[in-house]
Amino acid sequence: MKVSYNWLKNYLNCTLDPEAVSKILTSTGLEVENSENFESIKGGLKGLVVGEVLTCEPHPNSDHMHVTTVNVGGERPLNIVCGAPNVAKGQKVIVATIGTVLYDGDKSFTIKKSKLRGIESEGMICAEDEIGVGTSHDGIIVLPEETKVGTPAAQIFNVENDTVYEIGITPNRIDGACHIGCARDIYAFLKTSGAVPGIQLVLPDTSNFKVDNLSRTIPVEVVSSERCTRYSGVTISNITIKESPSWLKKSIEAIGLRSINNVVDVTNFILFEYGQPLHSFDADKIKGNKVIVKTLEEGTSFVTLDEQERKLSSEDLMICNTEEPMCIGGVFGGLESGISENTKNVFLESACFNPVSIRKSAKRHNLHTDAAFHFERGTDPEMTVEVLKRAALLIKEVAGGEISSEIIDIYPQKAEKAVIKLEFSYLDRIIGKKIEVSKVKEILTALDFEITEETSDYLVVKAPTYRVDVKENCDVAEEILRIYGYDNVEIPLEVHSVLSYANKPDKEKIVNKISDYLSDTGFCEAMCNSLTQSAYYDGLESFKPENLVMVKNPLSAQMNAMRMTLVFGALESVAFNINQKNESIKLYEFGNVWSLGLKKSDNKGRLADYADENHLMITLSGNFQPVNWSTLEIKSNFFVLKTTVNNVLERIGYNAENLQKRETEMSDIFSYGMTYCMGKEKLVEFGSISRKLLKKFDIDQDVFYAEFNWSNVLRFLPKETKYKAVSKYPEVKRDFALLLDKKVKFEEIKQLAKKTEKQYLKDVNIFDIYVNDEKLGKDKKSYAVSFTFQDPEATFTDARIDKIMSNLRAVFEKNLGAQIR
Repeated sequence: MKVSYNWLKNYLNCTLDPEAVSKILTSTGLEVENSENFESIKGGLKGLVVGEVLTCEPHPNSDHMHVTTVNVGGERPLNIVCGAPNVAKGQKVIVATIGTVLYDGDKSFTIKKSKLRGIESEGMICAEDEIGVGTSHDGIIVLPEETKVGTPAAQIFNVENDTVYEIGITPNRIDGACHIGCARDIYAFLKTSGAVPGIQLVLPDTSNFKVDNLSRTIPVEVVSSERCTRYSGVTISNITIKESPSWLKKSIEAIGLRSINNVVDVTNFILFEYGQPLHSFDADKIKGNKVIVKTLEEGTSFVTLDEQERKLSSEDLMICNTEEPMCIGGVFGGLESGISENTKNVFLESACFNPVSIRKSAKRHNLHTDAAFHFERGTDPEMTVEVLKRAALLIKEVAGGEISSEIIDIYPQKAEKAVIKLEFSYLDRIIGKKIEVSKVKEILTALDFEITEETSDYLVVKAPTYRVDVKENCDVAEEILRIYGYDNVEIPLEVHSVLSYANKPDKEKIVNKISDYLSDTGFCEAMCNSLTQSAYYDGLESFKPENLVMVKNPLSAQMNAMRMTLVFGALESVAFNINQKNESIKLYEFGNVWSLGLKKSDNKGRLADYADENHLMITLSGNFQPVNWSTLEIKSNFFVLKTTVNNVLERIGYNAENLQKRETEMSDIFSYGMTYCMGKEKLVEFGSISRKLLKKFDIDQDVFYAEFNWSNVLRFLPKETKYKAVSKYPEVKRDFALLLDKKVKFEEIKQLAKKTEKQYLKDVNIFDIYVNDEKLGKDKKSYAVSFTFQDPEATFTDARIDKIMSNLRAVFEKNLGAQIR
């Protein structure tokens, strides 16, 4: 939200520099994320001065230009060629001197010394539209004779300079989303800190509000009182729609709003002054001369101000006349009932709507307006009438007319202030410092809290109704602390701690260990949104849509479900990186996944059908290792991914060789892959992402992906680590070149070898693969396999090794149909 420094000054009887205001706002919880200078006329009319035309002669080479000499208060008059028809000797004019930058919308140009039709020109005599003070281009600006030569144009046209703050409003601080709300915090800070003695909060005065006549009373009926807790309205008749006065235009333009007309500008001004949205109706278009607040039938058509026809929900609160809807309450107005240049009579609405109802309607119709922003976070029901008076008086000031009805106010159930008991011992504990009771009371009073009871141990306070977020004693403590100042709470010199026993395994320690390993090997950690779009799961068998945990009130269709897998966030990240020309991708992420009805729990509560698990994903694509002077390029592939998976498991105590393995058949996620299991429980599934799935994300390169069920990985983690002495006897290696059918896999060779020689075989590796149908035969391949043996108690002899190798050869020939090459 944008806040104007000049606007803020209207509510405080002191002058602070913009930097001081910025620091106070940030320290009190309204963080100033950015600030910028604003000029009511772009460029601030810098370089433009008042000049007097000393001579004016026809241009010898033009039938419409004039050659002038102009005194601008410098050492000598300037020679200026002017094409305006009304330029004449003796005039006081506005001159753009050499170097002045003039603006035309987003474009700009700099005044330079130049020749026009052969005559040198040292500046420019300006028209209204050329410097942004008007729209006329009929001729140059002619000022009164008494205007002093050399006066800066900024003084003549009252250019206003302002500082505009960009404030990061947190969802709980909607009271700060207006200028008076910000001024309240500044006032409370200055008053309680003693920085500005006699500081006062100066609020708009509405005491002179009065009804001029009762010629245009419009009755109001609230049917949906659960959606509209208070509705106030008043009529102003015989107004004139026109351009807003300068002060009003400057105020709203400073915070980024566009001036529309005087009445609409007043409602926008009030919104950012009080934080209370208003809506103005053309009273002559209210059919039946009655306003009805209600819901309509499902599917009712309604055309909004943006000329879009929308189908209403039966849950949408509508402001209607006796025949048709006029406005989506608290969200957006209708095309037919709004203010136009022909409007003469206005019905002004000030209401308090149910935040949930407004939020749902705004999201349903994708209408995220300033009014909806305030209403869906909660507005002050006690403020509607006061704001209405302020708006009515401003409309009379800028548009004329008279107040032609009493204020209609439907408020069936008065809002109760939150009553909160604040114990001093609790306050001291949560703040970490003992604050004097007198200071606590001073802060609360400055923040409009009402102290209803006081003892030596506690206070009972009532929170102001505009503080919709203050409900508990912790909220009151936060209010006290942010005004007292976080920086005023000293850092303690002592650290109090207790010894604790952590259950093994230490989950956080293990996660950090794996994170460190992956980061150290070139992976980047990703943090994807836990909310995803349910459309990703349509038609999937691996993750069925009926098992999704859906969000009842989603922010958008792209975040309407809780993720069941980390794969879609990973693919979004891959697609984003590729679009940014980063095609070599190594990512990992720890994150939770959720499902509905996949596991049955012993818990009989309402969450019994929901399950959540912690997962780890690893994603590779492009180059795993880029080429440089000392290393060759390594492309990401299935085996690189498998090595990474094995390293992760072995780093925390698993022996990947001992895990149950099965190949992953082609699925809607993987084109091929492998799964490691412990019994029936899956530890990790990894492989190459299917081309069909990659196409959905517009990814043209291969992606290799692994997803660990980290909850299961920790559950089956080996409880102890066993050590054994390093053998003092050497290892012995032998090789076989095996001719095999292409369907035989290396894993079969490995498992058969270990089953045959259980005692001395340490390792089996493949170091070459050769395929040649002409030399080896069709559907044949040659594997070069090495075997590593070690006897912990003696050195191997050739005879013993030959016997073991003979046994292996016989087993391979019998079980795999192998031939020794």
